[in-house]
Amino acid sequence: MFGVLLGARALKPDGTLDDLLAWLPKRHASFEQLGGSQLLLEVDKDDLIKSRLETVLADIRTLLRDARVGYKGLGQSGREAHLEIRDPAQVDAAKKALRIFTDPVAGDNPVKEMLLDEPEPGLLRFTLTDEGVKLRTSMALAQSLEVVERRVSDGIGVEPILKPQGSDRLLVQVPGLQTPARLTDILGQPGNLTFQMIDTTMPVQDALNGPPPAGSSVLYSQDDPPVPYLVENRVIVSGDDIVNAQATYNSAMNEPVVSFAFDSKGKTRFAQATSQNVGRPFAIILDDRVLSAPIIREPILGGTGQISGNFTKESAQDIALLLRSGPMPAKLKIVDVRTIAPGGVQN
Repeated sequence: MFGVLLGARALKPDGTLDDLLAWLPKRHASFEQLGGSQLLLEVDKDDLIKSRLETVLADIRTLLRDARVGYKGLGQSGREAHLEIRDPAQVDAAKKALRIFTDPVAGDNPVKEMLLDEPEPGLLRFTLTDEGVKLRTSMALAQSLEVVERRVSDGIGVEPILKPQGSDRLLVQVPGLQTPARLTDILGQPGNLTFQMIDTTMPVQDALNGPPPAGSSVLYSQDDPPVPYLVENRVIVSGDDIVNAQATYNSAMNEPVVSFAFDSKGKTRFAQATSQNVGRPFAIILDDRVLSAPIIREPILGGTGQISGNFTKESAQDIALLLRSGPMPAKLKIVDVRTIAPGGVQN
């Protein structure tokens, strides 16, 4: 501490004692003095497991396709991903191709994330271990810190104080903020934006009355009442491919919109998809809700665009904020919300 004070004095030789002490961490004292809003967030393990297994299923498809191994019945339930190898002679080849899931995750203390068993000949079952779930949870929490900080700093204009609580919880304190509603709004949303094609092979009403086509799902708009859409599960581009987003106003439509720009990868993929699907509608989806479903009139090659959807000025600003800050690596549940009066009195 003495060395820090000497360094500060050297940089500001005419400074007062208060100037020198200002170099020391005072964030916690500031929150206690000013009061503010405090949220306790928790990684949603059920959502984390579901998302992880969806990624595993996608990887299995790719790995077995590359290895030229036939399979059927690929699916997930609980903590398990399962599939059946069609040709018994290819079971060993399948296990070799999928060994990546059972190899220990590298680190100081390697963790076996998944276990493989074969309850019946040719039936492969991958199960997430407790240690694997704990590892993914702690990774998601660490990755969430940057997203939370960006959302609060950008959306509220105050630098938050972030305190991890164990491996699955995060305490967020915002000095001076006495109305936490805005804070809960911007931190309670995962912010997963995707662009996906509308499935036009079946009327959406038929998909509601019976099972939808393989590879498609029924999603609803954010309207009141919500409008159903039959959407292909395949993602064309996602919010990860967006480098900037701003709430703007479209005078032609007389409504607020969200303008965005893709990175080079997103620009290429979106240009290819729109070139191949002129005349078809596609869906812009945020957290499983369809924001809009425009028809592709011509190839979109410039890497920029607008999202409309009966937005208010505030909702357009919120969506732009979510896109700029990026999606949460896992859904965060709000466990507790408090306002702290100046001096540390809780409300």
